[in-house]
Amino acid sequence: MRGNTLRALALGTVSVIGLMAGAMPLMAQDTATPPAAEDIEGEFLGDIELGASKRDIQTDTANAVTVINQEEIDDRQAGTVGELIDSVPGVTLVNGSTPQGSGINIRGFGANGTYGTDQKVLILVDGATTGAEELYRIGNQLFTDPQLYKEVTVNRGTIGSFEYGSGVVGGVVQLETKDASDFTGGEVGVRFRQVLEGTSNGSGFATSSTLAWQAREDIEFLVNYSLRRQSDQDDGNGDEIGNSAFRLPSYLVKGKYSFGNNDEHAVTASFNQSTSAERDVPYDSFGTTGGAFGNVDRDITTRVAGLKYEFNPVDLDTVNVSVNLTYSDQKIDSTYITGTCGFPGCDRRVSALLNADHRYETTKLTAKNTAYFTTGALDHDLRTGIEFIRRDRLDAASAPGGVDDRVALFVVDDMTTGGLTLSPALRYETQKLEGNGKYTDSYDNDALMGGMSARYEFASGFALFGGAAYTESLPIIDDLGTPLFMTQPERSHTFEAGASYASGDLFSQGDALRAKVNLYKTRLWDVTSYSRTDVISVEGAEIEASYAMESGLYFDFNANIVDGTGYDTNGGSQRWVNTPANSARLTVGKRFNETWDVSWEIVGNQGVTEGNGDRTAGFGVNNLRATYRPQGDVWQGAELRLGVENIFNQDYQPYLSTRPAPGRNFKITLAKTF
Repeated sequence: MRGNTLRALALGTVSVIGLMAGAMPLMAQDTATPPAAEDIEGEFLGDIELGASKRDIQTDTANAVTVINQEEIDDRQAGTVGELIDSVPGVTLVNGSTPQGSGINIRGFGANGTYGTDQKVLILVDGATTGAEELYRIGNQLFTDPQLYKEVTVNRGTIGSFEYGSGVVGGVVQLETKDASDFTGGEVGVRFRQVLEGTSNGSGFATSSTLAWQAREDIEFLVNYSLRRQSDQDDGNGDEIGNSAFRLPSYLVKGKYSFGNNDEHAVTASFNQSTSAERDVPYDSFGTTGGAFGNVDRDITTRVAGLKYEFNPVDLDTVNVSVNLTYSDQKIDSTYITGTCGFPGCDRRVSALLNADHRYETTKLTAKNTAYFTTGALDHDLRTGIEFIRRDRLDAASAPGGVDDRVALFVVDDMTTGGLTLSPALRYETQKLEGNGKYTDSYDNDALMGGMSARYEFASGFALFGGAAYTESLPIIDDLGTPLFMTQPERSHTFEAGASYASGDLFSQGDALRAKVNLYKTRLWDVTSYSRTDVISVEGAEIEASYAMESGLYFDFNANIVDGTGYDTNGGSQRWVNTPANSARLTVGKRFNETWDVSWEIVGNQGVTEGNGDRTAGFGVNNLRATYRPQGDVWQGAELRLGVENIFNQDYQPYLSTRPAPGRNFKITLAKTF
């Protein structure tokens, strides 16, 4: 899509929201005396927060952010964390139905089919920075089980990222693990939850067991063990999708102790681990066969540990301190199976690459304070913090080892007066990078980054917002062999604008409408993450809308419209190869009291023609989901979920993926909390 067409469509959508904001309150009027505006706002915001649709659209912020809560996590019956967030506009998966050989692309950055990641998408687990740098053909962004988590937040783009890291161009994915109090409700006692799941395509099976113990009101412990496995799946044509089998055991141990007056102090400790033992599998985890590289035996271990202290005195709004020490470790051990590569004399040429063992360890200490105060007419939500980060990479063939030490300071202030909110943000980060393997040089870098967003909300529930941000991707350990890259950070700026609308009692008593449109334009230059590429420019529109009725009927819609151009070092240009396809998703559902929730989802992607003429066809896929919660004391806490994905068995391969998508897949999930 050309840029002018994109702008015209996006502006038209904003105009529609503006007309809805003005017209719908008139349509809802009757002969009764209208309540005061503050009464409407207070009553309505409570209803919307409770929400009857699948997802609560974040209309109260200028950030392009989407939150997936526990209910949606359960209802989606996802086999991978990637499948939890593929419904977020702007998010595209690379082979999302398996934990290996897959990744997350946001706004054209992040995962790709060569290295797995370009470091432009930041992934945090309980605040810990996870993932690898450029691991050729085997890179993993995220290797864990969705049953460990209760909430996933996706912040798209650079605006809103400065509290979490530098070099964020695509976005930030934050995962929060479950707590014992999520099951006990803070009441002393023991609760146990068992989840069993089966899938037809690939004969998949999953079990997740959670033991939650509230020893006292101020002490809680949780243990979870999850096991997920599947055989190779079939595509819509009935052909086997090679390299799609996996077995993933995971566990989580977590405890929290609160103390002091009104439990103003709290200490939380957690540890989670996921492992995979793959035997005689293609080295290229993005492919379906061994091909030219051949096969390997591969063991993957991902660990995340954290120790967090919080101090939040109830009578002091200017103090809300958190100190979070985290450690993440991704280890990939690989052994080449001799004779499996695909050309004469290849054993000698590939053995070093395929026998390489990789390990990334990231230790981070983040100290942060949140202060609420007023100066004149301004109310402040001020977050300030300091981070100490060390990333240690094991030296291996085609993957130099080294240590990357960083110190960062950040400040973000949400300043509100009336309907106006201004949010300036700054981050200053220093780096000392030193090789400890083949390359032993040392480099020092620093960068000052920041941005500003503004939002104005009218009494009608209509709001306008916009923002700008600049960030730098400091050099990575992987580029130690290229001295030029060690002193040349990648630089990016992003501009955003949009509109949102939130209101209720529009067509009938108790209904609720929310809508948000976000337009963005991002430019990345001094590119080092991609060969023969100098500048990348991406612009797009992300649309989210939901409408829910008191009767239980609801509609959720989102769309992603994007256009990207890559400029090579010789001055030529073509469609940026990692630009996602235009996509849209519509869910129509109905809740029947507390017992049933049934929904039909339609997902469509537009076809893509690359600059070299290669064509990836578009597709449309239908999914059905039903959740049954039987009522009564005997069945209290029981849940049955039924799902059918790709109902009509479409044969397709999403753009950016390197493997066909799975065909029709029946899913059944049984869960019970005791």
